[in-house]
Amino acid sequence: MHKLVREVRFSINPFLDHQSVGCNSYSSKPCGEGLSLFFELSVGLVGETAETTGFVINVVEIDKAVQQYVVPIFAERIKKAFTSGSNITISQIAELLNLTQQNLTGRFGKALLSELSLKLNPFRKIAIDCEDKKMIYFSEKFEFAATHKLWNDDYSERENFEFFGKCANPAGHGHNYLIEVAIKAQQGEDNIRIGDFEKVVAEQFVQLVDHKNLNVDVEHFSKTIPSVENLAVFAWDKLNGKFNDAKLHCVTIWETDKTFCCYYG
Repeated sequence: MHKLVREVRFSINPFLDHQSVGCNSYSSKPCGEGLSLFFELSVGLVGETAETTGFVINVVEIDKAVQQYVVPIFAERIKKAFTSGSNITISQIAELLNLTQQNLTGRFGKALLSELSLKLNPFRKIAIDCEDKKMIYFSEKFEFAATHKLWNDDYSERENFEFFGKCANPAGHGHNYLIEVAIKAQQGEDNIRIGDFEKVVAEQFVQLVDHKNLNVDVEHFSKTIPSVENLAVFAWDKLNGKFNDAKLHCVTIWETDKTFCCYYG
């Protein structure tokens, strides 16, 4: 069984009656004339590959299905909201993803829809699990900078340098970290407020570690090695239970663009 994910990008100008299709699906198709809203829809499919092609499905078919059966719904809802001056809540965006699932189900041969996620900007997304329709998942990325030293007091100096290498530098070393915090909530309940969510993450975690020497300035790491794995656990412990009716789902911390750790509590 394979899982295939296709990212389909499209832009919608809510002030126009007709959306210009354009010719560059890498950027977005429809292209979005003037000042437009950009979306990136990730479509996850599971299935077996065909012996004749090696494909689960030709990704061109995914693009066509989204442009034919999904984009018009988004355009209609967005234009209606702009015209009436009303807001589109996270719960209503989840409803759009549910409609997307309904309109795409059965259009990819034997391949089955497994997940859908909508990127609202490069750092924020909403997702649904196609098997668990009761939950929506909201996630956002934050940045912080910190220094740390990887060192185990039970090791000799030689053992520390053999195991941790340059990361055992006595003066420490720094990273520009990213943390992605994902929460989940029941669909149909408008209990995710982005401003409140960001405030919790900023106050309960980011402010504790940003521009800090983790070994020295954060009491927890005076006795715990501040690896990216342990940092993810620390973030979970600080954030868990702080989002009112929404539940913490996953914490992911990038130490570099090549190294990250996900923790689910």
